[in-house]
Amino acid sequence: MPLRVKVDEDLPIEVAELVRRAGHDVDTVVGEGMGGATDVVLWQAAQSERRFLITADKGFGDIRVYPPGTHAGVLLLRPDEDGIGPLIHLVRRVLAEEPLDRLRATVTVASPRSIRVRKP
Repeated sequence: MPLRVKVDEDLPIEVAELVRRAGHDVDTVVGEGMGGATDVVLWQAAQSERRFLITADKGFGDIRVYPPGTHAGVLLLRPDEDGIGPLIHLVRRVLAEEPLDRLRATVTVASPRSIRVRKP
């Protein structure tokens, strides 16, 4: 089942394109003119639209602030290296190993070593 996704401004447009090609409904923070919005404003927008957030902002991985089951879901990308390539590689890996629709309402952290899924 396709997921409604919002891709944060800290990620390259290629991430949105990969997720869209996987069959999901994707909005981007930049495309919506929300660049520079605070985390609170971004979070409220994502949740009001019931969108799963894909980001590299490690603050969104804090399950004390964003407990699994209380939101549409978060995928936090934590590459070991800077640059577009490592981010794209992580997204490809997640799409291959964990279909996004199964990550609904979770806080998932993807790194080169693992994909950790925190469920409600």
